[in-house]
Parts: sequence; C-alpha cells; structure tokens
Amino acid sequence: MDLKHWLSRADDAIQEWADTFGPYERHPSLLIEDERFAAAFEEFTGRLRDNYPFFHPRYAGQMLKPPHPAAVVGHLTTMLINPNNHALDGGPATAAMEREAVARLAAMFGYDTHLGHLTTSGTIANLEALFVAREIHPGRGIAYSADAHYTHGRMCHLLGMKGHPVPTDDLGRIRVDALEDVLRTGEVGTVVLTAGTTGLGAIDPIHTAVALRDRYGVRFHVDAAYGGFFALLAGLDGPEGLAPEPWRAIAECDSVVVDPHKHGLQPYGCGAVIFRDPEVGRFYLHDSPYTYFTSTELHLGEISLECSRAGASAAALWLTFRLIPPTPDGLGRVLAAGRRAALRWADLIGASTALELYQQPELDIVSYFPVTQPATLTAVDTASARVLADGMAGADPVFLSTLRADREAFAARHREITADADGARVLRSVLMKPESEHHVERLHDKVERLTKAL
Repeated sequence: MDLKHWLSRADDAIQEWADTFGPYERHPSLLIEDERFAAAFEEFTGRLRDNYPFFHPRYAGQMLKPPHPAAVVGHLTTMLINPNNHALDGGPATAAMEREAVARLAAMFGYDTHLGHLTTSGTIANLEALFVAREIHPGRGIAYSADAHYTHGRMCHLLGMKGHPVPTDDLGRIRVDALEDVLRTGEVGTVVLTAGTTGLGAIDPIHTAVALRDRYGVRFHVDAAYGGFFALLAGLDGPEGLAPEPWRAIAECDSVVVDPHKHGLQPYGCGAVIFRDPEVGRFYLHDSPYTYFTSTELHLGEISLECSRAGASAAALWLTFRLIPPTPDGLGRVLAAGRRAALRWADLIGASTALELYQQPELDIVSYFPVTQPATLTAVDTASARVLADGMAGADPVFLSTLRADREAFAARHREITADADGARVLRSVLMKPESEHHVERLHDKVERLTKAL
C-alpha cells in the first residue's frame, strides 16, 4: 500500500467530515508561519536520525519494529479527531472499534466470554490483572517465575502484595514442582504464567500448571505480552508450528495480557488485558459526575484503571485486523516467518565453530555466545560485549542486544564453561520482523566474522 497516498486521503476524509459542521476561524494564537515551521521541522527530523534502524532486518536487537502502514494510517487519521476512549462521549466510534478488536483477541485465546480493554502498555495491563487478583484474594500473594518480566515483582510492591518468585528449569520455564511447593504454604492467591518470556521467549507449561487450580484454590493469570500472538501457530504443521497444549490452556486461565504493539503490528502504546469472567468488572466500580452521561451502555473507563486513552490506538488495531486478522492465515503468517528465521539461525549457529547456541529458541528470540579460549564466564562476557559494540560500528553494521545469564543459569545449559564469575552476558537477537527470514544468513555471517576477529 502507498502510505503517502492514504495519508493524503486521510486528511481529505477528515476535512470532509469536519466541513459538515460549518466553517469557523482558527484562533490566531495557534497559527504558525510555514517558514518558522520549516526551521523547526528540519531540526526535528535531524534529531530523529539519532535512532537505530528498527525497520531494517539488520536490526536484530531489542523488541522493536515499525508498525504496519495500515496501523499508521489508522492511527494518524484518527489523531486528526483525537478521540478519548475513556467514555463514549469522548470516542463513540473508536470505543466500538476497541470492543470489536478486543473481542478478536479474546477469541484468539479461546475465551467464550470476556471482559477486556486496551491499555497503554503490557505493564499497565499486568497491573490491572494483579489489581483484580488482590481484590479477589485479599491478603494473599502472587507467584511468578524467576524469569518472568520484572513488572510482576514491581507491581506486587505497588499493590502491597507479597511476590513469590519460583525457580525455572534449564529452558527458563517455571518449575511446576517448585510452584506447588509455594502453593502449599497457602500464601498465594494468583499464579502468573508467562507465554513467551522477554529474555528468551520461554513458554511456561501452562497446561500442566493449571491442574493445580482446584487443589489450592488459586487463580491463573497469563502474561502473554510478548508471546501471545504465537497462539496463532499452535498445532500448525511445519517447522513453525508450536505444541498446542500450553496455548490451548490459556482458555482455562482467569486472565491474559497481550501487547499488540509487539507482534500485533501496532505503534506504541497498545496493550490489552482480558478477563474470562465479566463479573470482575465489579472491582472497577466508580462514579464520575461529568463523564458517563451520553449513553447507558458500558463505558470503557468503567472497566479500567486508566482514564484518558487514545482512541487512535483502538482505530489502528481495528483497521489492521480488518486487513491482517489475528488468524493463522492472517497475522499468523507474519509470526511464522520470524519463527522460521530463528530456527534457521539456530541451525547455522549449531554448525558454527565460532558461535554456540545458549538455548534453542522457542519463539523468535535467538540467544548465543562466542566460543572463547579459555572457556570461562569472564571470557564469554567480554567477547559478547565486544561483538555487540563492534557490530554497530563501521559501514556494514548489525544491531544486536545482550542478555545477562547468572552462574546457575549458565551451568544448567553449559557445564563446559568454567564459572569464574557470577554470570556473563550472551548475545540475543529478536527476529520479530518477517523480513528477518530473508536476511538471517547475512546476520549470521556478519556476527560470525565479528567473533572470529576478536
């Protein structure tokens, strides 16, 4: 699609709608001469050049990529109106779009009933889920894997709840036996399981853990902020297909969080929290004497902790889903390309004499480290840092990231590495752009040459 064409059409469409309300004169305090704007714009675009090329497949660092052009057009078009999805009088059209988009997300996870809404981030979405957990089980804490996102520990502190980190196995997944040991104490009311950790992309055994629900009277929340859209690959044939059991089990859990601004092709910030039981809406009850007056229908602000939220985020997601739906044949094709790229790079690393795989990828995150002499944590850490820095230099750069693995985590995976330090950085590449599938050999060749040059 021609982005410039549709952005021009967007301006025309909104102006045509605005004209139906009659002419008016803009206040002189808002008027800016083109010459002044041109100078500021030149400075502005110049400063934007101080960025990494998130759009390019040579960028394989953090979880960053540009939104789809459909999301850009949807977001910018709606920004010309600037609706607020807190209340129906602030954004009637975009509130309806939000409900429809969230319903598609709920269906993706297998929820027959749901209550949910968009948020500005996965952090806020997880906060809302843990807030409801506290209200349902007051005085009881939250259990989550030691490799879960730091959000959960921080939000427990914020909400005045005790957090219970649970040890992980040698693939970074929560150990169900260790989780049961924590549940036996009776101190935990909700368990957080992760479908795609942000460090390694590990998938907790959700299907095994939920069997503990009735035995210990606990709730289950799934943090699928990063990995949630990979549910579209569950049970598919081919190398990109994922074992369906943990993904199908999300439908049995009480709540789930997913970030469309990661694999949903959306701009920041667009997260979502979805509850299986609509009755949890009672915990959000509040009154606003000047807000909820245009409709007796449920206002999104009545079921969220946030107040003002951009209706443009909902519009962008709705338009994207109209064109690339959250189905295996729609958005699933985008995720499948990234997963194939990760598996291909893992194979290349496995055949390399210069690099070693830290852990087999489960989603689209590849972790690896330089082969060093001596084979010590200190040497691995130094070499990884050098490759990261050297890769960004020169005329043919590659952009990676690092992950710090502690002594125990390293030993669980690579006992041949001498533990002469408390941990080491390994290299980490996120292949969430589908274009990575066609660039992965070049990425590997570049990183291998950097490693051999140390």
